[in-house]
Amino acid sequence: MPGATEGAIVAGIDGSPAARTAALWAADDASLRGLPLRLVHVYRVPVAKMPGVLPPEETIRVGFAHQGQEWIFQAREAILGRFPELPVESAVREWSAVPALIQESTTATMVVLGSRGLGGFTGPLIGSTAVSLARHGHCPIVVARGRRPDDPLPEDSRIVVGTDGSPTSEAALGFGFDEARLRDAGLTVVRTWSEVVDHGAVRPHLFDVDPAEIEAEERKSVEEQVAPWQDKYPDVPVEIVVRRGRPIRTLLEFGTRARLVVVGCRGRGGFEGMLLGSTSQALVTHSECPVAVIRPAVPVESGAVART
Repeated sequence: MPGATEGAIVAGIDGSPAARTAALWAADDASLRGLPLRLVHVYRVPVAKMPGVLPPEETIRVGFAHQGQEWIFQAREAILGRFPELPVESAVREWSAVPALIQESTTATMVVLGSRGLGGFTGPLIGSTAVSLARHGHCPIVVARGRRPDDPLPEDSRIVVGTDGSPTSEAALGFGFDEARLRDAGLTVVRTWSEVVDHGAVRPHLFDVDPAEIEAEERKSVEEQVAPWQDKYPDVPVEIVVRRGRPIRTLLEFGTRARLVVVGCRGRGGFEGMLLGSTSQALVTHSECPVAVIRPAVPVESGAVART
């Protein structure tokens, strides 16, 4: 991986307005954390099916690389205009976007992408790329999006974290508390429950359940989960919401008035499979604010082959 600084925040660049918005969000976060920002453009030279008609492959490669460098230059200028002291490094890489970003994630604090783009990051979290990054990435993935593609990102509202008590939601809580501290924001912790399903399984004695008892148990559970984080971050105002309903619908509702929604990539109950199907696609497609997908740290596989 060319010149990557350990712990940098990585932003994917493809020349689109959404990617520039994402890069500015990443720059803001890097500035708050005191970390460098790394701008990455990934391109792939298409296979020429009409030799003699198209330019030689090397000419196309040079053109793609030059265009990527130009897009990174434009993003860098916009970033330094707002954060003049921020260390910014860059890389233009010939590869496929998913493996390149997964490799970048092995040394990054987080990877930030726009909600839609023009080139290598087009539709980055809609479909197989979302699943790949969530399942195989080594750091948080943030999709910086607003209500509409060209809308500014929200800045003055609360951070929302979805939790179900699983280890992955514990990691999401830690990320949410840290972001709330950095951005001097309040934090809303959301837990949903169902009379039918309990942590992914149908409840026993289904027709004898007491909704008030279920809600009380869930509230006690989330309060116990949140308590150590409140001790660690005493200056972060915390609101706990326990609600009957579906997690995606609840998170989308809170996302209409949030500056960031944070979820784990998989859980044991209400948020299980968040990034493995239609629920994930609904969240990253329809959320009206940035979305952070968190997974517990995973070791880099030994013998992995580095590519540039």
